[in-house]
Order: sequence, then structure tokens, then C-alpha cells
Amino acid sequence: MHWIIFAAAVYLAWRFFCRKANARVGRSNQAAVPTLRSEQSGDAGEAIVQAELHATLSWLCGDNFYLHDGPLLLNHAPGTEFPTAEVDHLAITPFGIFVVETKNWTGQIMPGRDELSIVRVGADGHSEVRRSPLAQNRSKVGFLRSVLPAVWWVESIAVFPNKNCELSPALPVNLMRIDDLRQWLRTRMALHEKRGRVQVNVHSAREALMALAETGSDSIHRHRLKVRENPKKLPHFS
Repeated sequence: MHWIIFAAAVYLAWRFFCRKANARVGRSNQAAVPTLRSEQSGDAGEAIVQAELHATLSWLCGDNFYLHDGPLLLNHAPGTEFPTAEVDHLAITPFGIFVVETKNWTGQIMPGRDELSIVRVGADGHSEVRRSPLAQNRSKVGFLRSVLPAVWWVESIAVFPNKNCELSPALPVNLMRIDDLRQWLRTRMALHEKRGRVQVNVHSAREALMALAETGSDSIHRHRLKVRENPKKLPHFS
């Protein structure tokens, strides 16, 4: 586990450097917007999950996988007010394409009143209803399924890396702590083989998805800035 923490620290330092560089790009037109504390916490959690995903997929697939380096913007609705949707992690494997959401939350996570919501109970006992990360990813997954071959498996998962987070066993199995991610993916690979599903062509899938992505050097910064400025107008999937 120590090497995962080290890898996450290296990745987070790289992300911090890139964020600073991207902020400098935008200063020609406006002052850089300071990073929110929630974004800092989210970036730290994403670094841990990214490192574990890379280690797990290397173990399961060797070199035959693609894990996008950092968050990815899907250009799912060009010409609209919010044309892009942010994906925390995109993993392409022979046994499926996975849209991974990281939630670096603390407290107890319980099922909500419906599949669109979950309940977080903090250390002080205060509970709050939050949108389920699986619901948050639903439109992203639907978009990918609409543009990729139907025989390629596309699935959403959410990972909680914070050690001070407890998940109710009543939650969907696609919501998991980081310690469960490796076995979950291993089980998915075995299920794919058992059911005789068509393998994903990793190279072709990567080319198709990169053609649908916004990959400019400051694209993530601009997307997050727009989200921050227009929170009430934001679609659920952005």
C-alpha cells in the first residue's frame, strides 16, 4: 500500500504543476481563479485512485489497456451551453470500458430514498442527501454507449479512497472503497470471459474516445471555471 501512496503523491504533484501551468495560460485574459478546497481534496483522492487503477490494470491486462492520464472532458453536446462533461478516470480494457468517479468523502455512506441519491452521515451525526455518483455518471455512460459498438461493455463505478469513509453493504456493488477495487475488476474480467462477451479493441476504442474529447492544455481549467460560475444551470452529468 505504501508504494500506491508514493505513486499517488507523485501523480498529485504532477497534477498540481499542470494546474499551475494551465492557470498561467488563462491569465492573459483574466486573473487565475483560486482552487477550491473541495477541488484540492478531490484531486488528492483522484491521485490515489489513479495509482490503484494503473496498478490493478497492469496486473490484470499487462500492457493491453488504456488509462487516461487524469480527468477527461467528453465533448458530448457541442454547441450547447455546457458542451463538455468531466470524467474523473477513463479506463479501457479488453473486458470493458469503465467510467470511474472518485469521491474523497468521509463519514458513513448509506442508500438514499431512490437510486439517484445517497446519504452521507458525518462524524457529528448530521446527515445530508447527495446525488449518487452512479447517477452522476449515467448520462456519460449513456453517451459512450450511443457512439461505441453495442457489443463493447461500458460501465460506471465510483470509488471512495478516504480511509475515514464507511460504505453500507446495502449500496450497489459499483460503489466501493479503494481496497475493493482490485477484486471488483478481477471479478468483472472473469464474468466477461464466462459470458463469452466480445473483447474491446483497446486501440480502436481509445482512438474513438479521444476524437470525442476536449484535450486542450487549459480545457479542464475552463470547464471547472464555467461550472463554478454557473452552478444552478449545470446539468447533472457535467
